[in-house]
Amino acid sequence: MTFTAAISSVFRHYAIFSGRAPRSEFWYWALFVCLASFAAQAIDAVALPADAGGSFNQLTSLVLLLPGLAVGARRLHDIGRTGWWQLLILTLIGVIPLLIWSCMRGTDGPNRYGSDPLATGSPRHLISTAASNT
Repeated sequence: MTFTAAISSVFRHYAIFSGRAPRSEFWYWALFVCLASFAAQAIDAVALPADAGGSFNQLTSLVLLLPGLAVGARRLHDIGRTGWWQLLILTLIGVIPLLIWSCMRGTDGPNRYGSDPLATGSPRHLISTAASNT
């Protein structure tokens, strides 16, 4: 899955917590969030007075929160775990298993959360194949 295909997929599934997301979709989304946050901070620094409090960055974070939670849940579904495991982020030590699970390869074939997003013939596989051929 390419960067643009991953970002468009996350925005198309903005608040959909069901299904599965491959590693590439999740990590491209993480990269996009970092780049968007950096750009929002730069805009705040240049365009807004110092006492404005980073309004554009806060708005950007708020807009990207829900799709980030959704793609995180779908990523956990890809390895066979429930999306509720994201609550581990509320503990400091919980970041470690979430990071490890985010790096793990998804289960081959369908699992209880849906079909394999990287399997040949799946809708996401067709999207990523079409994007890479152009």
